[in-house]
Amino acid sequence: MSTTSDTSTTTLRELLDEKGRDVWDIHPDDSVFNAVTKMSIKDCGGLLVMEDDKIVGIITERDYTRNVILKGKTSPETPVRDIMTADVICVEPDKTVTECLEIMTEQHVRHLPVLEGGKVAGMVSIGDLVKRIIADQKAALQVLQGSGTK
Repeated sequence: MSTTSDTSTTTLRELLDEKGRDVWDIHPDDSVFNAVTKMSIKDCGGLLVMEDDKIVGIITERDYTRNVILKGKTSPETPVRDIMTADVICVEPDKTVTECLEIMTEQHVRHLPVLEGGKVAGMVSIGDLVKRIIADQKAALQVLQGSGTK
């Protein structure tokens, strides 16, 4: 049986076409307070840290809780560069949802920047991927129910 939406073959390009390609970023010299404020305003869990159109890191809510709050630092005085993850795992848009979930699980990350031709094409979170899987499963179930198969 084939469905129009199969998670094993859905690419990030398709997912980004549906969800949008907006990516929020911040400069490494900016304060963690500004980063957290921006994440709150944009309703996202991570920002790319960019310097001269180049990814130099990523800062997430997890970085904030582990490297500011738990270490007794203050967010207005701490620059993003002090707590960001510098080794950013990126993927290309032809990766599938399933492949990205495997990468996220193995690498213990929740956000993957998507690069196309060396330039940022978008970013996906584990939530984006899980939502897609759930939608695909619902669509597959509807196909089965529509065909009379139980």
